[in-house]
Order: sequence, then structure tokens, then C-alpha cells
Amino acid sequence: MTPEKSPHWGLAIDTERCIGCHACSVACKVENSVYLGMFRTKVYYHDFHGKNAAGKDALRRAFLPTLCMQCEDAPCLKACPTESISRAPDGIVRIDVDKCDRSRDCIAACPYGAIHIDPVAQVADKCDFCSHRLDAGMQPACVEACPADVFAFGDLNDPGSAISRFNAKHKADLAVLKPQEHTRPAVHYRGIGTVVPRAVENKLPKGRNHDPFTYEIDTWADLRADYGTAVGNAKHGTKGDK
Repeated sequence: MTPEKSPHWGLAIDTERCIGCHACSVACKVENSVYLGMFRTKVYYHDFHGKNAAGKDALRRAFLPTLCMQCEDAPCLKACPTESISRAPDGIVRIDVDKCDRSRDCIAACPYGAIHIDPVAQVADKCDFCSHRLDAGMQPACVEACPADVFAFGDLNDPGSAISRFNAKHKADLAVLKPQEHTRPAVHYRGIGTVVPRAVENKLPKGRNHDPFTYEIDTWADLRADYGTAVGNAKHGTKGDK
């Protein structure tokens, strides 16, 4: 008898189904006690001109849920000076809080804004697919809370899992965020470049955690085009500030 394979967790996100309700990010904060102003999961809004259902030019809005990409070539892992970050055989990149020295090197190395320093515990924190829930046979909080079935999650070694079935159906349509970073993200997206323009990637900060400033609808026009790059900044203060 062949022994059962241990699980290898995978996630795909269908942007065509996302309604921008933030249920995933709220559920994540509640489940993982994420401090105010910090994020493990965040949904970005992006307004652009495109074709509507009738084929006419119109102003459209796209939504992009983001979290740790569980990169196969994780820059945070390589940057950590204490080897407190590791990628397990189950595909999840985790932080050993007992080894973390709060150097912030992992934060500076992440191209996706996925890591922050918990101001209470004083250790680095990020999405780990709610590993404590997986151990209890449950799904990650974001997956369970989503009302639109945006997240396809499960064991990639199980052909009958939600992620395996989703990948089989949409394999040709799947892509990763910021492929130019060469991190080999394990989280794949359906609809990047079509439903969601690639321009939205500029909003994902590099080298720092997601900024709550980007939630405010009346500040969207003030976000610089290079907001998500290492040197880009959100324009705070008056319109005269540079």
C-alpha cells in the first residue's frame, strides 16, 4: 500500500468574482489578532477606463485581494539574518517567532507588502494560510468568510480539492503578481491583465507593509503612479505638498 502524501497547500484567486467587500481582510484581522493599521490580507481598488458589458467605453472598478504569496524563492527567507523564516514541505512560508529579532530585513525584501512587525508581540508577522486552522481541519479564515467564492484553496496533491479543480479548469488563464521580481509566487490569480489591469500592481508596496491610507476613496486621486515601488510614497497633507 502506498502511503498517503502529506498535503501541499495551494491558493488561487478569481478576480472576476471579487466584489471588493473586504470580508477576507476583516476575517483575517479577527482570526489572527492583526493590529489596527497592519495587514496580513488587503483588498485594493483600482479605477480604470475599459469596456463595459455592452462593449462601450466606461469607467470601471477592479478589486485585487492580496496576501503573502508563499513564494518558492522567497526573498524574505533569504534576507532574514536569524533564519527564522522557512518554507515547509507543505508549501507555506512561516516565521518562527522565537528566533525573530525584529531586524525588519524581511519587510524590506518583500515585493508584496506582506510582512509587518506586530507592535504588541514585537515580532514579524504575515499570512501563513491560518496554519492553526489547517491543523484543526479548517480552511483559512479569508477562504471561509468570502461570500463570492473568490478563493480556491486546498491540497494540490489531491486532484479532487478545490484548488486542483480550479487549476485544471483555468490553468491557461492563471498568472502571478509582479513576475519581474522572479520570486515564483505560489499564489496564482485569474483575471490579471484582463479583469484587473496590471497597473494595479503599482499599488502594492515594496519594502513595507500595506498602508491604510490607500483605503480612503477621497485620496485615490492623490496616489502617485509609483506608490507601490520602493521609492514611491503616498502624498499626505495638503495638495501643495510634494
